[in-house]
Amino acid sequence: MRILLAAFVIMLAGFASAKENDRYVGYYYPEVGSQEDFARIIADTPFASRDVRVNFVTTITKAQLEAPESPRFVLFTKGGDSDTLIMLALDDDIFKTLYRARALMAQLTSNIRGTAFFRQQKLEVAGTFYDMLQMMQFKRLVISDGETWAHQVNFSSGE
Repeated sequence: MRILLAAFVIMLAGFASAKENDRYVGYYYPEVGSQEDFARIIADTPFASRDVRVNFVTTITKAQLEAPESPRFVLFTKGGDSDTLIMLALDDDIFKTLYRARALMAQLTSNIRGTAFFRQQKLEVAGTFYDMLQMMQFKRLVISDGETWAHQVNFSSGE
């Protein structure tokens, strides 16, 4: 009986932990329906703090708001260390499918390859948007159309 009770307590602890990790489900995005792991470590980079991650999102948001057209997606961070990046569609077409969301990731890759940082690191050919998020030590990225689906990318720390 004690073994059964212990197993039940462990199961409840695991369930509570999973609920904590997904506390944004139902508020910012629907249940995550698919996941992938991104474990490639392309370059050694210095420690990236919470401030670096928040500043990254603030810079993108500022550029979006200064552009003549309205933003089609929003980026924001969550978590105590701002290590969860959420990318949410603001219209019904941009992330209509996961494939369209991945196409946006490819476009963002093209944009970051031209940055001074990527050129200095000699990553302008091989580096991707996911590599940049990995280097900034995000733990996960959640991409969603904001209505019907959400996809999660888990970043490995390489440890």
